[in-house]
Amino acid sequence: MSFKCGIIGLPNVGKSLLFNLMTHSKVPSENFPFCTIKPNIGYSSVFDTRINEIFKIIPAKKKTFCCIEVRDIAGLVKGASQGEGLGNSFLEHIKNINTIIHVVRCFENEKITHIYDRIDPIKDIEIINLELLLSDLSNCQKFLKNFKQQNLEKNFFEKKKFLLLKRCFSFLTKGIFLFLSDFDQIELKILEIYNFLTFKPIVYVLNISKNIKKNILLHKVLKFIKKTNSKFISIPLFLKNEQQENVVNISNSFNAIKKIQFKERETCLKKIIQIGYELLSLKTFFTVGILEIKAWSIHINATSEDAAHMIHSDLKKGFIRAQIISYIDFIKYKGEKGARRFGKVRSEGRKYILKDGDIVHILFNV
Repeated sequence: MSFKCGIIGLPNVGKSLLFNLMTHSKVPSENFPFCTIKPNIGYSSVFDTRINEIFKIIPAKKKTFCCIEVRDIAGLVKGASQGEGLGNSFLEHIKNINTIIHVVRCFENEKITHIYDRIDPIKDIEIINLELLLSDLSNCQKFLKNFKQQNLEKNFFEKKKFLLLKRCFSFLTKGIFLFLSDFDQIELKILEIYNFLTFKPIVYVLNISKNIKKNILLHKVLKFIKKTNSKFISIPLFLKNEQQENVVNISNSFNAIKKIQFKERETCLKKIIQIGYELLSLKTFFTVGILEIKAWSIHINATSEDAAHMIHSDLKKGFIRAQIISYIDFIKYKGEKGARRFGKVRSEGRKYILKDGDIVHILFNV
């Protein structure tokens, strides 16, 4: 299971810069609103040091990391749910993503324009959140109107969906994001088909300045986000502009600063991906062979049968059993032979719940 994340926010807050950093792309990221019109799509590897440790024991021809799809979506403005700016198309583009990355500008800089000619990150967040709520509220009303009284009386499942949508409508009218609601796992599964935007977990990326004095509103923003029970990370995205302002001697000192900033941003990007995994309840298992060492991301409650299906549908059809070695045992005993010698290779059935880091070999018969 790979996951898709969509980068959203007001125009010109650093979305395309973040997209370029995450995907090593070079899409335009100019200093004016609506530089992005159509969504850019790229991919980012989920770097996992465990693959390199496994490679030291099994020097496979190929190493394959998990991958996430990243979408850089056009800037959203006030009134987008009613079609303002690029609103309606924007909202359509985020329906099929798993996690929302909301970029918020938290620093002052007269050289970088703001669509509303002011710096107020909390208001910026509220504008985006309101549009997501209004979009869901409008769609929820449409879904409710589609139900017919006759079907509700005869079909228990239809009635269940109707009542769940009524609860959604109640939350939305109170301004409550649906991911903060109290639906159980079965109810959430039923509601998946409606693709509500406010069910999607949000990671706030706070675009800050390297000059601490310019981040005057950061403290207030952090307090505001913590109240929403959302995850956040701070990262300086507009380094190019700031380097021109702050670095006088563009020589060895510039290169040294650049290296430090690169490492800082790489750490932040890894943190964003890690938070995405936590929010979506994902874990990683590995398949290991002389041709390829591969990492696979899968839901935290997934079984060995689910893993077999992910590797190849034929493996699930002809599933016999799964041979499992924990990552720790694989490293400790220097591979499968050593693990087997010390009794650390286990045979598990279809319903075995995988643990993070398990090395899996599926035995099957077609």
